[in-house]
Amino acid sequence: MLRTLIIDDESRARNILHHYLTELITQPLEIREAESADMALGILKEYTPDLVFLDVEMPVKTGFDFLVAVQFPAFDIIFTTAFNQYAIQAIRFSALDYLLKPIDPEELKAAVQRHLDQRDSQREKNALYENLVQNLERKDPGEHKIAIKSTDGTHFFLVRDIIRLEADSSYTHIFLTNGKRFTASKTLKYMEEMLDGQGFLRTHKTHLINTAYLRQVNADHSIVTMSDGSAVEVARRKKDEIKGYLKSQ
Repeated sequence: MLRTLIIDDESRARNILHHYLTELITQPLEIREAESADMALGILKEYTPDLVFLDVEMPVKTGFDFLVAVQFPAFDIIFTTAFNQYAIQAIRFSALDYLLKPIDPEELKAAVQRHLDQRDSQREKNALYENLVQNLERKDPGEHKIAIKSTDGTHFFLVRDIIRLEADSSYTHIFLTNGKRFTASKTLKYMEEMLDGQGFLRTHKTHLINTAYLRQVNADHSIVTMSDGSAVEVARRKKDEIKGYLKSQ
């Protein structure tokens, strides 16, 4: 039995999600609904869900307010949101799951399957939610911490400590200022979208650099040297972007 709770102030959104769940999920379901964060907190006093679908934008108390009130949830959360770049970036930074409205049935099915396949330990879930709350409290994006899941656990570090990222098939190697390297089970495209607006520049199909650590560009703009001494290739079609960045400095 998969016990679920849908939290959304719009009845139509709750009805659509309820319909998709009953139509697409083969596992037996128990579904409860709440139209506000406060109503949901009341339900939690006598109901323990496995999975919560949490609307981010709600009046009075937002989905993030609900998360703060719960503190250390014993359930998984899939955030639901209309396009909100700030919210999406915060959620992605903390390696948490979300669905964009209007919800796509296949994406919903995949999100539920990820929950069933990858039930993290309670300690790890608490760390991810705590990181999200802390990032939301920090006004300076440079102070936001990113959570990266790798084969040896989840690592937390400041975005500003990333020197560069390098694609390796469907994985991404992340190089930090302290000399450490982590491998994320995400594509470079995913990482680029997540780090949008944070001062990163795609120089090649396999390279994304933090311009704060760019130290040198060779004569024909085909190679950039980073603060750690690494030489990063610049694709021909990306040379104009490098030139534009240099002119803006």
